[in-house]
Amino acid sequence: MHELGVLIEVVKTVENIAVKNDLTKIDTLVLQIGELSSMIPRYIESCYPAAVDGTILEETKLEIEILPGNGICKECNKVFNLIENNNKCPDCESEEWEILGGKEFMIKEIIAC
Repeated sequence: MHELGVLIEVVKTVENIAVKNDLTKIDTLVLQIGELSSMIPRYIESCYPAAVDGTILEETKLEIEILPGNGICKECNKVFNLIENNNKCPDCESEEWEILGGKEFMIKEIIAC
């Protein structure tokens, strides 16, 4: 489970931002995770308490926003969700597409008290 190692790096990044901005308490950390990324949201949620233990984020709430795994069909230019459509264009049934989004893993927002 690589999510814990990634979360520890996220915590370090947020702590550095907090120090640079004189923040002593953070209320909420918002992460964006793409449907096609290698990060599994439920694992992120379960690892979060261990990653923030003993840090300034210890009492911080975690919010996760899931970004859709969208692609664009190379045949008809239809934008569609790859997962919902089993990697096949719902209009022309082509399996030739390009990923537009959904592989992201980002810190979206740090909400201070």
